[in-house]
This record gives sequence, C-alpha cells and structure tokens, in this order.
Amino acid sequence: MKQRDQVAMTADETAAFLAAGRKVQLATNGHDGFPHLVTMYYVLTGGLITFWTYRRSQKALNLERDPRISCLVEDGGAYFDLRGVLVRGTARRIDDEAAIAGIGRQITAVVGGATDGDFDGALAAYVEHAARKRYGYVVEPSRIISWDHAKLASG
Repeated sequence: MKQRDQVAMTADETAAFLAAGRKVQLATNGHDGFPHLVTMYYVLTGGLITFWTYRRSQKALNLERDPRISCLVEDGGAYFDLRGVLVRGTARRIDDEAAIAGIGRQITAVVGGATDGDFDGALAAYVEHAARKRYGYVVEPSRIISWDHAKLASG
C-alpha cells in the first residue's frame, strides 16, 4: 500500500475536519499566471466551503476571469500531527444580497462567537452594510485530497 493511501482520511473524517476548521487558504489564478494565495474565514454550506469577499478584491477579480480555485485547510505542528484537506474545484459566485448577508452572519458567528440572537444593533448593521459590497462564493469540488499523518504513527 502506498503511503498516500495510508494517510488519506475517510469521507466522514474529511467532512468532520472541514466542519471543525475556521480558516482556509485560497489560491486563485492571477492575471499574470502567478497564484494569488490568501487566508479567509469560511463556513460550510451543504458540506461545501463557503466564503464572502469584497467585490473588488483581487480574489474576486481573479475568480471572474477564471473560477478555478484550490482551498487548503490544515493543522498540526509535528510531522505525525499534520492533517489537511485540499479541495480543488470551481467557485460559484452568489450575487443575492440576502444570501450574502446570511454567509456574513455565519462567518461573523465563527469569528466572533456570535449567535443568531446577537445579530441586532451594530453587528447586524455591519453585516448588512458589508453584504452590499461583497460577493459570496461556494466551492464546488472536482477533487478532494486529504491526509492525516497520525495514521502513519499508529500503523
């Protein structure tokens, strides 16, 4: 058995790992051929990586030209602690302001620990204002690669 096969996470392990994550490294294709790499907060929508960003951000401009994207969620410090999921796919843009605000509320809850009951006053105003200037994106996977190096130490 190849080492690659030994460290791969099951579908359930992959889903749980992504659900527990908060930050994703996103790579889009820049106009000059170089990858544009940024770290963003994300949430899962129907099991898919979902994020929002300003409409004039470099990643949004890149995705307008080329919707292909790579997303990396990883953790671990020592070699046998390394775990990660790489999702390669296509970013589908969301234009609906209410849907974008919904993504914003979810991400704000992840980042700041807010609950639905906290979305009034200044926090609600921020999300609603920001949603008017942003797009939402859902990453539709074409390939998912995962690894959990703890499986090497136990096997």
